[in-house]
Amino acid sequence: MDRLWSPWRLEYILRADREPGCIFCKESQPAESAALVVFEGRACYVILNLYPYNNGHLMVVPRRHVGSLAALTPEEMTEAGVLTQRCERALTEAYQPHGFNIGVNLGKSAGAGVLDHVHVHVVPRWSGDTNFMTVVGDMRVLPESLGASAERLRPIFAALDATA
Repeated sequence: MDRLWSPWRLEYILRADREPGCIFCKESQPAESAALVVFEGRACYVILNLYPYNNGHLMVVPRRHVGSLAALTPEEMTEAGVLTQRCERALTEAYQPHGFNIGVNLGKSAGAGVLDHVHVHVVPRWSGDTNFMTVVGDMRVLPESLGASAERLRPIFAALDATA
């Protein structure tokens, strides 16, 4: 029998219920988020997912701690939408994906991992990518480190911001 190892899962399993406070509020503080944040907006920021589904898995996160889209101000909602568009553009330039999964999970029954701080997932997808590995092997195959992804994406976001 072949074994597929996913050692990153243990850190996630052990960390999931032990971190007090909101991970997104903590990550929005510059000293703690420098490694994963790829763009800082006024009301929202863009961060790489620490436990991604694919390379380039980004999240658009409002700075304010709110649990639903309905609770966002018009300005926050607008910036979240604009940054989601920029994520699509940046990921297209950096990785040339064949498609995207873009979504918001509100509530535990909808699959939200962080229940009380709304965020938008932007996941690049490729025809024939390894998405089946999560289902059959409880693992993800990621050919690029998060640090390399951040280095690849930051200059693209800076250029997109300059042309906005």
